[in-house]
Amino acid sequence: MTSIWKTGRRDGAAESAPVEVADRVFEVAIVGAGITGLATALMLLRAGRNVVVVEAREVAALASGANTGKAALLQGDRLRRIRRAHSARVTRAYVEANLDGQRWIADTARELGVPFGLEPEYSYAQTPEGLDAVDGEYDAAREAGLPVERIGRMPAGFPFEGAVVLADQLALDPVRLADALAAEFLALGGTLLTGVTVTGVHASDPAEVATTHGTIRADDVVVATAAPILNRGLYFAKTRHSRSYLSAFRGAALAVPGLYLSVDSPGRSIRTTPDPAAAATDAAPLLIVGGGAHAVGRATSPAAGVREYEDWTREHFPGAERVASWSAQDYISANLVPFVGRMPRGNGRIWVATGYAKWGLTNGVAAAIRIASEILGSPWREQRSWIRVLGTRVTVPSDLGRGAAENAAVARELAKGWAGVQLHPAPARKPAEGEGVVVSRGGVPYGVSTVEGRTCAVRAVCTHLGGVLRWNDAEASWDCPLHGSRFEASGRRIEGPAVRDLPTAERSPRRS
Repeated sequence: MTSIWKTGRRDGAAESAPVEVADRVFEVAIVGAGITGLATALMLLRAGRNVVVVEAREVAALASGANTGKAALLQGDRLRRIRRAHSARVTRAYVEANLDGQRWIADTARELGVPFGLEPEYSYAQTPEGLDAVDGEYDAAREAGLPVERIGRMPAGFPFEGAVVLADQLALDPVRLADALAAEFLALGGTLLTGVTVTGVHASDPAEVATTHGTIRADDVVVATAAPILNRGLYFAKTRHSRSYLSAFRGAALAVPGLYLSVDSPGRSIRTTPDPAAAATDAAPLLIVGGGAHAVGRATSPAAGVREYEDWTREHFPGAERVASWSAQDYISANLVPFVGRMPRGNGRIWVATGYAKWGLTNGVAAAIRIASEILGSPWREQRSWIRVLGTRVTVPSDLGRGAAENAAVARELAKGWAGVQLHPAPARKPAEGEGVVVSRGGVPYGVSTVEGRTCAVRAVCTHLGGVLRWNDAEASWDCPLHGSRFEASGRRIEGPAVRDLPTAERSPRRS
């Protein structure tokens, strides 16, 4: 599943610099070449720091290259949720952080020649029952200083009972933005290493970043990997994971242009975009529709979720023809506001950013602004007010409740996975194409799958904290229901807090 943004990726995308990893010393090492990592790197490089970015795959490999491309301030009913859990001061600080992130994206896109559009954004209700959430979002947004309007029904072409609307929100191609940031970073003398996996960080003086290609040393290390790959701070236990899907369609158009996100279920994200792969500038735009959100590894059939929103699209947009389908994953913090700052037990040298709740463009750049500001030593009194507010917010009972509920769910999934697999002893029949099954061999779970004609058997136990993996029938991957780590059918790690691949079976536990 490849995003439409990557399908249209221009030639000349930033590539890894030919630099040996071992024994290099930098002022700052950044793990992850997504929006957060690249924005932080560029800010620090422009301030005169010697910076290296280390990426296991390629630039914008995961969520940064697979999101909706909305750099927007209305985020469904997120402001309502934050306001219910926190003070007006914290909610306003969250909005100001996202506004700073949005401004930086717009200014940098203009500077680097990345096109973007300004469109109205709608947080809308699909049913009358969703209007209470719309009203709550309107009140929270107004209180936080956003010039929103409340509107009723309009001929959107799909179920639309009313909405909060905010004008002039950014819509762009996130891969084109990421590639431009990486190219500028390299042009200014930064070091970008792709295809290099970080396996650990030691908070020594200087810090040591262990990679598959040797050790990098740096005064400061920024872990910008969506789910932190280090267990310090237990962020995997302070966030919950969510995976969702997007599809692009030709032959469909919005009756009223804009950026849409529903506040009620089933979730719908809708926008149009110029076709990134089209050579003609007057080519018809593509319609992008998202849905199918689920906790990683906990859905019976992710593919059924994809079919559901694609059928919905064809119902409301007759003639829509799917041209691409892809997915993205993010993490939601227990207190609903991203975790950004120094990582515990890091001797003040290791920095982290996570918990963007699927709004990584604005939240990711806001995190970069904060981390760069603190690494550069900006005096506390000179920092942006939202940094001070978000940096000193306190944990409230509802935060603890959400965290406890998620960790109780994790415990249930752990027990259910190990108990359930014992009911399916090996050997298993060879799975059909695109299918996977978990069986027990001597009490040990093994996953057997067939993808593109190749049958593989791997140890189906997550290399993070031992959850029993489940087959994702939409993406042909092994997914962990505990903390969202994911692996290819071959066992290669894709993402999540796990840092090691799955061991392959010595002998496939299957029968023909």
